[in-house]
Amino acid sequence: MTITITAFERSPDGGKGLARDTRVRWALEEAGQAYEVRLVSSLAMKEPAHLRLHPFGQIPTYEEGDLALFETGAIVFHIAERHAGLLPDDANARARAVTWIFAALNTVEPPILELVTVRFLEGDKPWSKERLPLVVDRIRGRLGQLSAYLGDADWLDGGFSAGDLIMVSVLLRLRPSGILDEFPSLAAYVARGEARPAYQRAFAAQLAINASKPTAG
Repeated sequence: MTITITAFERSPDGGKGLARDTRVRWALEEAGQAYEVRLVSSLAMKEPAHLRLHPFGQIPTYEEGDLALFETGAIVFHIAERHAGLLPDDANARARAVTWIFAALNTVEPPILELVTVRFLEGDKPWSKERLPLVVDRIRGRLGQLSAYLGDADWLDGGFSAGDLIMVSVLLRLRPSGILDEFPSLAAYVARGEARPAYQRAFAAQLAINASKPTAG
């Protein structure tokens, strides 16, 4: 059965790999699974046809036969469970890899997304200057803990897994801020993820869509 995912018709990041469909593309590439992409405009994301797939009007979604999924973590987990390459064979190691998917999305990503909100959506608000250092401190705290756990290992728990895929994708959002560079082991960890051929194929696919669209202005 053909796998179809949805992606932004025009990604807000201009194809830099930060849109969440890149995470799903990467997982499919790691698993060696062919897929098709249906591009969705901002307007179409709010229409009934898309809302039946994603009740919150976002991307990505995943369709395969009668199965339709939304939420990046759930989609990546589904791909990892169904296909080899993203979860270890040992049951305990698999459980730990799944734990890192949740940790990336529930513990590490929220303050990073808060930083984006403070800088770009609330930058003109009177409380923004006071709030920004608090958010940055929370991020540094999380990165310090993660860096201490990773140590000098290549990946979070043995070999590369879906947990690393999601964690690297989350940390990539920090690169423009410069905060990631304060933690050399994590910066190197992210670079290892980006160097994987499957990531490079996923990144190139998303970039190609955005590069093919004329920029308004």
